[in-house]
Amino acid sequence: MTRRFIAAMAAALLLPVCAAAQMRIATVNVQEVFKAMPETAAADAALQTASGKYQAEYKRLEAEFNQKYADFQAISADGDTPATIKERRMQEIQQNDDRIKQFVADAKADLDKRRESLEAPIYEKIRAAVAAAGSEGGYTYVLDVSVTPVVYQGPDAADLTADVKRRLGVAAQ
Repeated sequence: MTRRFIAAMAAALLLPVCAAAQMRIATVNVQEVFKAMPETAAADAALQTASGKYQAEYKRLEAEFNQKYADFQAISADGDTPATIKERRMQEIQQNDDRIKQFVADAKADLDKRRESLEAPIYEKIRAAVAAAGSEGGYTYVLDVSVTPVVYQGPDAADLTADVKRRLGVAAQ
């Protein structure tokens, strides 16, 4: 009975080692593929256009703020201006500053959302091409080296970056 137990334990311990020997791992640089995609340039152009509009609006808000601040400084220097007017103008400046801060936060959130919605379909295409290349090559795992650095890659490890680019119709570089 003890021999059977030892044999069963040995088999259980060797099974993962045998399975690991059959495991195939490949790498791909998703960022390199992403940059080569023509859709990436179009997404960047759309984001630049939106960003330019936000920058123009920010400059307008900033000019309005600067004008109100200059007006406030002028009435602050005037000794005849009642304190309540000065306080009201100071509140207007503070409200204007708060609006600018809110605008900046909203613009950043909108640009992030736009970036995500423009890039998601591109990354989905890349994921599909990686899955196809990995499946066709019989790989167990495909690691993205652009986000997860590989400490060591043996000579038998495959880099699927060129294959993924070919599948997506972008020139291998």
